[in-house]
Amino acid sequence: MSKNYTFPAGFWWGSAASGPQTEGRYDGDGKGDSLWDYWFEQEPEKFFGGVGPERTSRVYKMYKEDARLMKETGHNSFRTSIQWSRLIPDATGEVNPEAVKFYNDYFDELIANGVEPFVGLFHFDMPMALQNEGGWLNRKTVDAYARYAKIAFELFGDKVKRWFTYNEPIVPVEGGYLYDFHYPNHKNMKEAMRVMYHEIVAQALAIKEFHEGGFDGTIGVVLNLTPSYPRDPENPEDVKAAKLADALFNRSFLDPSILGTLPEELKWLWADSGTTPDMLEGDAELIANNTIDLLGINYYQPRRIKAKETPVEGDGKGGPMPEDYFDNYDWPEKKMNPYRGWEIYEKGIYDCLINVKENYGNIDCYISENGMGVEGEERYIDANGEIQDDYRIEFVRDHLKWVHQAIAEGSNCHGYHMWTCMDCWSWTNAYKNRYGFIAVDLDNDGARTVKKSGKWFHQVVADNGFEA
Repeated sequence: MSKNYTFPAGFWWGSAASGPQTEGRYDGDGKGDSLWDYWFEQEPEKFFGGVGPERTSRVYKMYKEDARLMKETGHNSFRTSIQWSRLIPDATGEVNPEAVKFYNDYFDELIANGVEPFVGLFHFDMPMALQNEGGWLNRKTVDAYARYAKIAFELFGDKVKRWFTYNEPIVPVEGGYLYDFHYPNHKNMKEAMRVMYHEIVAQALAIKEFHEGGFDGTIGVVLNLTPSYPRDPENPEDVKAAKLADALFNRSFLDPSILGTLPEELKWLWADSGTTPDMLEGDAELIANNTIDLLGINYYQPRRIKAKETPVEGDGKGGPMPEDYFDNYDWPEKKMNPYRGWEIYEKGIYDCLINVKENYGNIDCYISENGMGVEGEERYIDANGEIQDDYRIEFVRDHLKWVHQAIAEGSNCHGYHMWTCMDCWSWTNAYKNRYGFIAVDLDNDGARTVKKSGKWFHQVVADNGFEA
């Protein structure tokens, strides 16, 4: 028997992307280098297919068509980000007038098509001018970020009413300073924890600027929450290990963002590993008094944890690493996306929402990303040139069922955004895995074609739900 899944009135239906993954770079645009521009210039062989950030989805030139296609696929909202290195090319100096014109025109076009812009301020894209001075390792970046945020609020606050400090602030910590998959490719837990702490303080300063400036709307953060499940919920050591992993990878930003405090387990980990970052007088009060209005939840996969069983190896130089405290557990019943190497566990999205409801005051939230990357989607093109991505429809529908369940149980979840609208450049993976409702043909000037999932999504929005 089928069931009707109807969502609340005014639900935010849409998708998400980012500036560095979509805009591209053009002569005369005035953009400065981000760490991605620099890294690609230095080591292009590390980027899939040799495709760098200058060859992203060409939104800088094609935003009018993209806004029209968002309307065609049912979007009433869309999240992207401002590139700090585009708006302020050297990160701390003068504003780039070409960037101001582009973002104003882009946001105007979205609004004219009935698509509300949700706008982030930072999506892994540190301006190279600051990275050369240490990036998030340098306390100077905290103040520079707060200044940049205030400038963005002042320039675009008449159009943008939903702001986000970061997308997935744990990723620069993991990628750049723990696991060597983002520039500057360090593996140093003490540095990673300093980066984490500086991001937390910078966010509080930006929120302070927003609230004290009297800007209209809300300010939030987008966190990639990966629920940490213990191998055996009846085993105290497995449970303890999972709680520690959760404190490091989820609560490190979740707690200060909403509760204004740092998790006790994280402070214990810092002390035990000798990685406690330097804290200035007044930081704790700043964090406590400047919390978010809205939480974006990116959910893709769970984390499965067991008590430490393998030998402690550190980082090869004798220093600590997170895995010195717990091991990852390979759940034998897992279902996988083989292209991305991620577990598909639909109930995890419900667990995220219920956790926020029960432990974080049921703060207003929404699903800000959820999606399925697939390699070689050209295999599924039909005679009419349309990609038949039924697997994506199934993925989104099965997650939405759990979102619906959480709302029925009282979650203040106000929307669902898929990653992403049109296929976009994805860091070192470039266009290896496609995620979009809309296909992008890089060999044909970025030509767009709506996939089957985009047409399905239009109907979902029209019905404010679906039957399954």
